[in-house]
Amino acid sequence: MEDKRIVKLSVKPFLTAVFMLLFLMVLTYVLTFFLPAGEFRREISETGQVTIINGTYHHVEGGISFLKWLFSPLLLFGTTDGASVIVICLFLLVIGGAILPLDECGCMRYMLDTIAHKYRKKRYTLLAVTSLFFMALGSFVGSFEEAIPLVPVVIALSYSMGWDALLGLGMSLLPLGFGFSTGICNLYTVGIAQRLAGLPLFSGIGFRILSFVLIYAFLLWLLKSYAKKIDADPKNAFAEGNVSNNSIVTANAEFVGNDKLQKSVKRFAMIIGFGLVLIILSSFIEFLQAVITVIMVLIFFMAGTIACFTAGMKTKEFFKLLGKGILTMLPGVGVILMASSIKYTLMESKTLDTILNFAVELTKGLPSYAVVLIIYALVLFMNFFIASASAKAFLLIPLIVPLAQLNGITRQLSVLAFIYGDGFSNLFYPTNPVLLICLSLVGVNYITWAKWSAKFQIGVLVITTALLMLAKAAGYGP
Repeated sequence: MEDKRIVKLSVKPFLTAVFMLLFLMVLTYVLTFFLPAGEFRREISETGQVTIINGTYHHVEGGISFLKWLFSPLLLFGTTDGASVIVICLFLLVIGGAILPLDECGCMRYMLDTIAHKYRKKRYTLLAVTSLFFMALGSFVGSFEEAIPLVPVVIALSYSMGWDALLGLGMSLLPLGFGFSTGICNLYTVGIAQRLAGLPLFSGIGFRILSFVLIYAFLLWLLKSYAKKIDADPKNAFAEGNVSNNSIVTANAEFVGNDKLQKSVKRFAMIIGFGLVLIILSSFIEFLQAVITVIMVLIFFMAGTIACFTAGMKTKEFFKLLGKGILTMLPGVGVILMASSIKYTLMESKTLDTILNFAVELTKGLPSYAVVLIIYALVLFMNFFIASASAKAFLLIPLIVPLAQLNGITRQLSVLAFIYGDGFSNLFYPTNPVLLICLSLVGVNYITWAKWSAKFQIGVLVITTALLMLAKAAGYGP
């Protein structure tokens, strides 16, 4: 019998991710034999924040043993990144587990049938509003990992509109990441980077708003073009997500109301809505910033549990399906650990700072416009190994700002180059845990995703490069 669940971990996408990450792990290990080991000196503030002291790079003893590299996906739990990796893995397991009972009890189907019925004649409006919502969530609130529970829902919504999984990812995950990187009021990129650079919080906001508008317009144009392509011929839809093979009814299907399921959907929406309010509040409440990711895991689990019981599902059946869903997602944990181990290998072999120092040396004597692009390229490169925005800020800003000032580049422009480099490629690199989780949840092959999203990435790269050159010419500062 064909598996028609919304959330699934398909064998082919899983194996593709495993082989690709294994290749990257091997390549990183080989590089440690050719790159000299070295370190920058660091200083620790009273609050425990670590910053690099520019100009202090020196050679040290380094390297990593074969056994350490082999077991690096497990050894990373003993590092400072261990806690965040655990939380990310819990995200995958809990979300994957909780959505299966939601799907089976009919709550998910009914919710999507309701939306499809309401917007059957305004589907492109729904696409535009949904994309804008996710982009604003990333840009104003700085939400990324916390919004993962909403992505499978939008995937299913895309099916209900007669589209596919790729367009569902395009109207949820893509705008979320793109908004995160434009960073209008993003505490995790702009907030931390500007504080480290000695700039007023959220200063220079006008140029970031311009970035938001241009990138949203470009994103919406490509998404609508793809949606119209599917509408013209359903065969153009992604094969594994083609609506003809999916259990979610299309917008043309007859809608029949159900009081019990309607109550179930309302309770689910209210609890998730409360979670979104907490995400917004986390921008202003420091305590929430530290625990919001764990809170969202608990809120989604609570929402799924209450919705299933309201729909009439028995306790025994719920926990049976929950366990089945968690077991289905378990292989995805291995993929996340493999991706996270690449940074561990570079840190343990003491070659990460060598790469940073090489970039610093590369900019000496170059025109200031070229230095701006090199800073952008450096952050893009480091984003492959370090997904965390705050971790990259503490690692790179102490190097980027002095480098920029020595080349006649303002601190504000160096921060802009940092936030551009930090976020957009998160939705393309196979080492990013959030991307791996979302692809795993809906069974989309990474190669398929990379091919489909390449035009978005290339377009954004062109737009942001032009914006950086414009900002430099305009004296964007201070």
